[in-house]
Amino acid sequence: MALMPKRVKHRKSQRGRIRGSATRGNRVVFGEFGLQSTEGGWISAATIEAGRIAAQQYIRGEGKLYIRIFPHKSITSIPLETRMGKGKGEPDYWAATVRPGTVLYELTGVSEEAAKVCFARLAHKMPVRVRMIKRK
Repeated sequence: MALMPKRVKHRKSQRGRIRGSATRGNRVVFGEFGLQSTEGGWISAATIEAGRIAAQQYIRGEGKLYIRIFPHKSITSIPLETRMGKGKGEPDYWAATVRPGTVLYELTGVSEEAAKVCFARLAHKMPVRVRMIKRK
């Protein structure tokens, strides 16, 4: 199940810069435990899906997993061994822009030890540094 927007205003987006910390989506809202990023970056739709599958396989329908990020940004690339020029490349994949402090996943209905192990499995798949946080 590839995550991507149904429609976009512009097919190709500029790269941009990730500056500052997350002011929204930076606390646990839906679950009891959360996986929070400690650095900024892009997380591809395939990586988000890989994390979802890893978490679902571990919790085995015991708890509930919430995905708090969505890939809105199209990342383009030009084919290898192509000469300079000829414009911007075609969209290659979709990515979620993540700032430091953004909550990526949330878990509820499991013990703290189980959540810790589950998030450790997820952390290996993430391209950014992450940490586990609890609901306040």
